[in-house]
This record gives sequence, structure tokens and C-alpha cells, in this order.
Amino acid sequence: MIEKPILKGDRVILRPIIKEDAPQMFSALSDKESMRLTGTQATYTLEQVETFCENISMANDRADYAITINDDPTYIGEVVLNQIDWDNRNASFRIALSNQKYFGKGYGTDATKLILAYGFETLRLHRIELEVYDFNPRAQHVYEKVGFIREGLRRDVLLWGEKYQSAIIMSILAPEYQALAK
Repeated sequence: MIEKPILKGDRVILRPIIKEDAPQMFSALSDKESMRLTGTQATYTLEQVETFCENISMANDRADYAITINDDPTYIGEVVLNQIDWDNRNASFRIALSNQKYFGKGYGTDATKLILAYGFETLRLHRIELEVYDFNPRAQHVYEKVGFIREGLRRDVLLWGEKYQSAIIMSILAPEYQALAK
């Protein structure tokens, strides 16, 4: 099992996701804008979310963190390093805030910086990658601001409504992160 210490930033604290986060996580799955931005089309039961929260705490190929505001331990979103490939020292990144009321306050940027530091400094990863949908320029800006570089495009990977959307592939490498962290 991966060591998952509490990570403290300027605006947020990241702590490992626990089963007790399931009700807030389940509620977030009804926020239409959050669902659109993450391309989530499936529906889930509370029991499925509870099982998911229990199972991820024991996984060795992912680190799932709840995003909390510094003065409140309540789950407001999640940030994840998953599909960790230990042989090649790379992982995928994803983040989701649970409700639009948390958008634009710097919580996502702070959480992203914390998980990158954890990934590169603690887990000793070499590469962290992500996909962001082309209709989400706000997230693209945040990712570029913290050092992700656009690599390519996966065309028409998401059918949202009646329109296909493409996914932009971005990554950051350890030397790039280290240059920015100085």
C-alpha cells in the first residue's frame, strides 16, 4: 500500500479519501457542471461509492486524496494519481471539485501543486499525465500554469449531448517540475 501523508497547502489540505467521504462524493455526482467537466456520464448508487472509497484506500497503483479547505475537513473534491506504473515511474492525474461554488477560488490550483509535489518528491515519479476536454479552457490554463505541457489531441473521444468532444493530452516531467519548484 502506498504511504499517503496529509498534504498541506496555502488554501487546501489533502487527506486520503475514506469511506465517510462517500456521501459528499455521491452528492458531487449530481452536480451537472462538475459531471460535464469530467465527462462523467455513468450514474452510481451510494453503496457503489462507499465500496469504491473503501477499495481505493488499499490500492497500490493509485493515491486518492480528498480536497478540504484549510479550516474545514469536509470533502469538497478529489485529486488523484492513478494508473501508477512503478516500472516506468509514471502516473495519470485527475481532479474534480464537487460543486461549482468551489470553482475560481484557487482550490484546484493549490491541490494540483500539492499532488505534483507528492508525486515527484515522495513517490519519485518521472512523468505525470492528464487528459482535459477541449471545452474546459479554465482547467487547461491551470494545468499550463503549474507546468503541464500540451502533447497532443485525442479526437472525438466524448459524446456529450449530441456533440463529440476531443481530449487534450498534457504531461509534466520530473526535470520540468524541479525547474519550476526552485
